Parts: sequence; structure tokens; C-alpha cells
Amino acid sequence: MYKIAIAAALSLVPLPVCAQWIDFRTPGIPRTAGGKPDLIAPAPRTPDGKPDLSGLWRPESTPYRFDLIQDPKDEDIFRPAAELLFMKRVADFRRDDPVTHCLPGGPSEILAGMYRIIQSPTMLALLYEGGSGRYRQIFTDGRKLANDPNPSWLGYSVGHWQGDTLVVETSGFNDRSWLDRAGHPHSESLRVTERFRRVDFGHMQFQITFDDPETLTKPLSISLAVSYAPDTEMLETVCENERDTVRLVAKANAAVQLSAAVLAKYAGTYEFRGGSRVVAGFMGNTQTVAVINGQLYLNALPLIPQSETRFESTGAAAEFFLDASGTVTHLVLSQTEGDARYDRTSLPHR
Repeated sequence: MYKIAIAAALSLVPLPVCAQWIDFRTPGIPRTAGGKPDLIAPAPRTPDGKPDLSGLWRPESTPYRFDLIQDPKDEDIFRPAAELLFMKRVADFRRDDPVTHCLPGGPSEILAGMYRIIQSPTMLALLYEGGSGRYRQIFTDGRKLANDPNPSWLGYSVGHWQGDTLVVETSGFNDRSWLDRAGHPHSESLRVTERFRRVDFGHMQFQITFDDPETLTKPLSISLAVSYAPDTEMLETVCENERDTVRLVAKANAAVQLSAAVLAKYAGTYEFRGGSRVVAGFMGNTQTVAVINGQLYLNALPLIPQSETRFESTGAAAEFFLDASGTVTHLVLSQTEGDARYDRTSLPHR
């Protein structure tokens, strides 16, 4: 039954599918002698000499799409009240996740899927594949961010060029969205800074920094690669008539109480060894299990015990396996897409 709760929650998430129009060739892009897109050709420029970021872009698949806390140095970055709210959302299995209610995914949505950039001299538009036609306007006409804007789901964005890098500043978020899909919160004081740098035709460097003095003790920055998506198109994604979240119980099954000694034997580092690559892409190839203040964590996600070896969490169900001597050998993470095995490779440092 412990897998069912996870499957039910994740099945409510509308997942966009990248259109594969096999016979469609993106016009006007550089190609090799064999007709394939030349992704290492020079980056295009606009008539005024600025880099042209226009095109369909696909961010690399990383666990940041779900949980922004992947670096151990960031695990204590949230203030106590924000961490308490996060733990409540975990215990409720993200029942109030805005995405499951057909609402915008929040300030980290740009990490999740394909988007198209349309660039003009005074504005860029970002069209997201997911989310029922959501878009952002980034004004580059010299205007400044308002001091007290009316809060919105995706905020208000202005941009300027620093050499070949477009720097985008966004503020004016409401606090109803989540900072990430794992359930970390943010306040209306959140300010986001993005940096886009197109290094050649098919590759772009992207950095995003979240700064929120009400929920974060310091700014949180993430960098990832973004690739041009040639010879394909976005599909319409519509979330409507959602009726399933009312059936979520909003609480984990009563947690089993485990001793500190039992929890401690699961701590260590685990590496992906086989099974569902979709799960591995979602959760990451490396898992760090640790006990912090009597709570077992998988990376930054709390694990709620359902038996001595089975645990529930917001990202995936987890089960630990032991050999005849009682030593933990591996971990299996389960989602609706399948199971992924992670072998234990090291013990925690003492």
C-alpha cells in the first residue's frame, strides 16, 4: 500500500510530452553537409549585435526539476518556519501542490520542460510547453521593477545585457506557488535572477538564483545546460476539470516509530545501478541518506517509516534491503514509472 499513495499523488501531475514531428524540419537553422542541425555553429545575433536567444529550448534533465536542494551545503538554507511548512507539506504528500490543482508551477518552472524564447528589441517572451499556455514577458526597454507590484504567479521580469549574457530580474511573486515541486516555500519577498548565455547555436548556459530573506538564510543558485531542440515542436498541454485531489487523504499513513540505531544503519551514499532511468532522472543518480535530529532524510526529503525497511516520501517510495548479516546492501526507489535500484557505496563520515 505504501507505493499506492505515492503513485496516486504523482499520477495527478500533468506531464507535457514533447511533440515528435518526424517530417518537420526547422527552417532557417544551420545544418551540416548531411542535413543534420549544426548545433556547434556560431550563435546567431540580432541586427543590433546582441545574441539572439530565439528558439525552442530543452533544459537538461536533473533532480533540480523536483527538489532544488541537491547540494549538501544547501541543506540548512531554509529558516525554521519555512522548514516547518515544508515538513507539513511532506506529511500531507503535497496534496496542496499548485500543479495538481492546475495552477502555475512557480518560479522554478523554467527548469522543468521545454520552452520557446521569442526575442524582439524591447522584450523577450517565454512560452512554456506545460501549464495550459503559460508565458512570461521579459522587458528589455529600460523599465525598472516596481517597488510594490500586485503579486502574481510568475512575477514581473525586466532584463538587461551584460556583454553576451542576458540578466533577468523578477519580483512580485505571490506566496501561493511553491519554490519547487518538493514543497519548499517562498514568500512575496522572493527575488529571482536568471542569466542566459548562448555559447553557440545549439547550447546555452543558464543560471538561476533565488533570494528570499523571509525563507532563506542566503541566496540559492543553480546552474544547468540548456540545448536547442531542432526539428520538433511543442504540444498543447491543458490541465482542466481536475477532480482527483479531493480523494487524497492529505496525511501519510501513521508512521512507525523506529529507534535511532535502526535509522542510523541506513545512512550512507547510494549509486544508481539499474531499473527505471525515468526515476533516476527524476531523483538523481546519487542518493545520500542521513539522520538529522532523529529524522531520516533522502537527500533533503524526509522519509516517513511505514515498516522497519519501507518508507514514504514526496518524491518516491523507498525500501532498503539487507543481507543475511543485517547490513544494508541497496535501496529501491519506486514511482509510477517503475523502480530504480541504488547500491550502497559508502558509509557516512563519522
